Amino acid sequence: MNLPELAAFLRSRRDRVRPSDVGLPTGPRRRVPGLRREEVAQLAGLSADYYTELERGGDVQPSAQVLAALARALRLGGDERDHLFHLADRPVPSAAHAPNVHAQPALLGLLDRLTTTPAQIITDLHETLAQNELAAALVGRAPARRGAARSFLHRWFTDPASRALYPAEDHPQHSRAFVADLRAVAARRGGDPEVAGTVAELRRRSDEFAALWDTGDVALRRTDHKRIVHPTLGVIELDCHNLFSEDGRQRLLWFSAPPGTEGAAQLELLRVIGTQDMAADESTSR
Repeated sequence: MNLPELAAFLRSRRDRVRPSDVGLPTGPRRRVPGLRREEVAQLAGLSADYYTELERGGDVQPSAQVLAALARALRLGGDERDHLFHLADRPVPSAAHAPNVHAQPALLGLLDRLTTTPAQIITDLHETLAQNELAAALVGRAPARRGAARSFLHRWFTDPASRALYPAEDHPQHSRAFVADLRAVAARRGGDPEVAGTVAELRRRSDEFAALWDTGDVALRRTDHKRIVHPTLGVIELDCHNLFSEDGRQRLLWFSAPPGTEGAAQLELLRVIGTQDMAADESTSR
């Protein structure tokens, strides 16, 4: 294990990540543009003392689970994640089971060009990886969560506050779509422990999920017609489109409305008010 190189690599990656990249406030008192040590520790689910010792090159032996959590917290790409595991002298996770820690460049390039419509990149387990300002204004800025709570799918069945994003009468429809989509993901990933763990936990925590899972329904979410509850503009009717990455593990979502509709007019207003009047709780983030 190359502890000095591991420490230097962690410091360099921490300095690169901006607080806004992970949903943290910037604040006027920051002495450096990157994350603080305690923020990385919080995002990775570690103690601040343990992470500090890692960055100092102390005699610690990070497990594969700790390394995966750090890769996600620091938004490492695939090569960077592999390098982290090599420095720690741990087996590199296979590509099939590697976590989605960063938006794929091709999807991110498209997102950067979508400046006039709400758009964001999510994983196949509905974890938000990146979003433009209009998406943050429409559905809320992606909250900084750890573990399974990063997934909007998970929060949908375990945190009632997350459902405030959609009108109550639409909730059954969304529940069915989430579960059918997850079954398709589970089949495609072929026994992936992350998906299996998600299914097992949701079956345990949600009777609604368990009943829907037992129906056996399967269908990827490709195009939806959604009604989104906005704190200032009210209910907005939009079409939600999905563009899948080549491996199917990430999706670019964007929202649109036919010209001349009320939804189109509300999107125009959204571009004007931006995030200034966004009062939705961050826990409703999609």
